[in-house]
Amino acid sequence: MISLFVSALLPLAQYGYDYGDYGSSGFILPSHNALSSSSLIGLVLLAIVSLIGSFVQSRMMASMKKFSAEPAHLTGAQVARRMLDAHGLADVQITHVDGQLTDHYNPAQRTVNLSDVVYSQATVAAIAVAAHECGHAVQHASAYPWLGLRSHMVPLVNIGSRLGQIVLMLGLVLAASGGSTLVAWVGLGLFASTTVFALITLPVEFDASRRALAWIQDSGIVSYTEHEHAKSALRWAAMTYVSAALSSIAMLLYYALRLLASSARSRR
Repeated sequence: MISLFVSALLPLAQYGYDYGDYGSSGFILPSHNALSSSSLIGLVLLAIVSLIGSFVQSRMMASMKKFSAEPAHLTGAQVARRMLDAHGLADVQITHVDGQLTDHYNPAQRTVNLSDVVYSQATVAAIAVAAHECGHAVQHASAYPWLGLRSHMVPLVNIGSRLGQIVLMLGLVLAASGGSTLVAWVGLGLFASTTVFALITLPVEFDASRRALAWIQDSGIVSYTEHEHAKSALRWAAMTYVSAALSSIAMLLYYALRLLASSARSRR
């Protein structure tokens, strides 16, 4: 519970007050001005979403830990190979990568990349994760439109994620010193690309889980109980994407409210 409280306070520490000077941390330090009503609304949103995100992340980790201790008959790599072959994707390769929860499908190389634990272990969690990543491979092969849209957005999102906040912070400083808010709005537009990307990711991830669970059930490789446990693991994993999207929306709204308030002050 303490960690949830701290997570909720982080946005307040970074963005809680009107614009001031830069500190050594790189964040804008608070000035002595009182919070505006728009800032307060944004901060409340950020705090709520931060708490939700921390809760979902903790539940997802607990779910994966629980079902990683539940044995199954096949390893993640074996399940992945069976699912890919069942969908006529014998040319998609399966590799293992370092790290935890680093599993992903690479559409450019047509590889399902599984973390060491998922690749080699025979657990319900490994089956669920491996099948989910194969779900992305099936999406790619069937030209699933949301996956294609997300892939096309990657270059823009890379620019937006790297430059968006830098340009936005520069614009906020200029606006606070009496300048135009145009630079800040440009930065917010770049940052908004990451929010759109997070929203587009939702149908992609939910559909991959749907395909994975349908194949797991139809193939008969798990029992009914194991299927339900795999569904639970994937549901909490998908909810992390939901909380990420909510967090991005809340941050976007917060900055938009700050800019609107700044624009209103400059017109007085």
